[in-house]
Amino acid sequence: MMDLRMSAMSSYLMVVGLILLCAVSRLLPHPPNFTPVAALALFAGATLASTRIALLVPLVGMMLSDLVIGMHGLAMVVYGALALNVLLGRWLQGKPSVFGIAGASVAGATAFFLITNFGCWVQAGNLTIAALTKCYVAAIPFFGNTLAGDLTFTAVIFGTATAANWLAAGRHRQCSLNSPHGKVA
Repeated sequence: MMDLRMSAMSSYLMVVGLILLCAVSRLLPHPPNFTPVAALALFAGATLASTRIALLVPLVGMMLSDLVIGMHGLAMVVYGALALNVLLGRWLQGKPSVFGIAGASVAGATAFFLITNFGCWVQAGNLTIAALTKCYVAAIPFFGNTLAGDLTFTAVIFGTATAANWLAAGRHRQCSLNSPHGKVA
């Protein structure tokens, strides 16, 4: 797989685009938890030079869409769980592979499930093991959607970026071979 890091100007434009995509994707009809938000966070972490800037993608995207959808008591827990995907993306930076990306996506979906449902249990106030177990069991169908959405959108986003890099590299190579000096740049 190719190196997916970007220049500063490309990164700035990409951040704005990813934030807007993140926000808009939540406003469109979709099955529960089947959105590209976590995949966008993972991609931002893997491709952007700054962790702080990469964190803006899911956090600002979520905040913008929550202004329309409405805030809820677990928003900060959800935001924190999504920020973890950025950190998983940082782990991928410079060494992305299909298995690494898929593994990070599964780890992010699993962490999101564990963290947000733990937060739901704490917020409910019935802090017993039975209530925690009930909370996790009730959320299993949502985990299926989260996992399916994260893997699907991760494959699409990273796959599209890789294909674009391959096409750009091929175009660059072709232009260099056709230069008057016949040298590859």
